[in-house]
Amino acid sequence: MSNKITFYSRILVLSLALAFTAAPQVAEAQCPMCRMSAESNLKNGGTDGRGLNNGILYMLATPYMIIGVIGFMWWRNRRREGEDDLILED
Repeated sequence: MSNKITFYSRILVLSLALAFTAAPQVAEAQCPMCRMSAESNLKNGGTDGRGLNNGILYMLATPYMIIGVIGFMWWRNRRREGEDDLILED
């Protein structure tokens, strides 16, 4: 059992390392009009442009987090079913 956990944890660490090295350092996800509006706001001393960027990045991360939670719940329930099968076989 611990060999499987070690194997999957290594795969997880390697995939996260690959994702972080392949991802760009600065993420700006705006259309040209929004970008122009945010830049002019920042030049005039406002802070709305930063909030706009952060909001876009949060919206980008939300589907991945939802899928991750669903996957974790599926994995956890699947693992419990396997433990129940082992108990019934004994």
